[in-house]
Amino acid sequence: MSQINETAIRTPGVFTTEIPTLPPSVAQVSTAVPAFIGYTQIAINEIGDSLTNVPTKIFSLKEYEQYFGFAENEQGITVAVSITTDPVSGAVTSMSGQAAIASPSVHNMYYSLRHYFENGGGPCYIISVGPTTDPLDANELQDGLTALEAWDEPTLILFPEGQGLAENAYYGLIGQALDQCALLQDRFTFVDVHHSMPVNAAPNTTQTISNFRTQFARTTDLNYAAAYYPNLRTTFNFSFLNADVDVTITTDGVPAAAVALDTLQANQTAVFNLCLDRIRTQISPTLPPSPAMAGIYAKVDGSRGVWKAPANVSVNSIFDTTDFITDAEQGDMNIDPGSGKSVNAIRSFHGKGILVWGARTLDGNSNEWRYVSVRRLFIMVEESAKKATFQFVFEPNDANTWVKVRAMLENYLTLLWRQGALAGAKPEHAFFVKCGLGQTMTAQDILEGRLIVEIGMAAVRPAEFIIIRFMHKLQES
Repeated sequence: MSQINETAIRTPGVFTTEIPTLPPSVAQVSTAVPAFIGYTQIAINEIGDSLTNVPTKIFSLKEYEQYFGFAENEQGITVAVSITTDPVSGAVTSMSGQAAIASPSVHNMYYSLRHYFENGGGPCYIISVGPTTDPLDANELQDGLTALEAWDEPTLILFPEGQGLAENAYYGLIGQALDQCALLQDRFTFVDVHHSMPVNAAPNTTQTISNFRTQFARTTDLNYAAAYYPNLRTTFNFSFLNADVDVTITTDGVPAAAVALDTLQANQTAVFNLCLDRIRTQISPTLPPSPAMAGIYAKVDGSRGVWKAPANVSVNSIFDTTDFITDAEQGDMNIDPGSGKSVNAIRSFHGKGILVWGARTLDGNSNEWRYVSVRRLFIMVEESAKKATFQFVFEPNDANTWVKVRAMLENYLTLLWRQGALAGAKPEHAFFVKCGLGQTMTAQDILEGRLIVEIGMAAVRPAEFIIIRFMHKLQES
């Protein structure tokens, strides 16, 4: 029932009105809804319409398979089988095999989505820019990014196939994503440090990070992105056809001509099964860190809150990384006095597994926006407050409205403070909300229709360096 303007009543009778006594509230926006931009096997909805460059929300890997298909079958898989026989009886005494893949497909969207969900991911958006039969094209990925701009819900941007592009093309694409983040102020970008996939030569961490900072020349809006290194060796199985696998069998040191795997199934079952086992256990997709990190962001946001740094968290469904990072190497990754471009490490620790061991944005030298959790907390609060205050557009710009706005925002920030998102022994130590004539507005502001609110927050920051000091204490008794 709506409230009645009692002074406008002109007809005799009984009139009932409801008086609102509770202040309006702020509905908190979602914080970890990534948008995956790349190539898919198909892109068709349930009625047959094309989903190319149409941001599409999904909730599970099964739903991805329904609309976007599966992984592309790999080419170039080989298995070398070595058989030793008894020289007298001719019976097989031993058999071994080694699987290899020459050049995995750059189209890794299916594996990336699987990695995202297995690391705690939830709802996400897929922007398919073309079929996996096409080569990577930075312009097509740019078109997908442009299509994303009109959608309000996504809060994270990533290009799982980006490392397949040339460095300048990929980093140019990241620059465009940062432009979108800075314009809309409601999303954040992942950067996968560019290096070959998989890494064939021994990696040089220092050289790779130095090259990244040189090639990625962007210097503005760096607080809207975080970079991660190195790539991750997953426990997934490649998708392939038996007919596309070449098998070379060497018997007692004598090699035979290569044959297709499917031809062994009927009359050489033991060799066939050995080859399948070696393919499944010896080669697997190597993925950039961003899909797993998107899942970790979602998991940490859901269990602890966006203000908890997404670090000191294990990465699921991997057995190794493409580079082993030492403390000294991470020191240079974490802090760079020149460019300030911090790179977060994913490291292996004895007895603990493989952990995310960095929590900085690319703007690593900034006191305001150094940490991922601080930047994303402000994005969440800013977007939530913006949406909540829409209801006051065209309301009277007077003290009654100012009190409602201030109370609404103070209630929201008090709840965040109680959850541990803001630092301070008391709410007034953790935040302030100002709104009023002579405080945030002048008479001229009111004449020009401006209602100005100022919000200050003391965001909690991660304990990045824990220092324990030891000293000798003299005996006292």
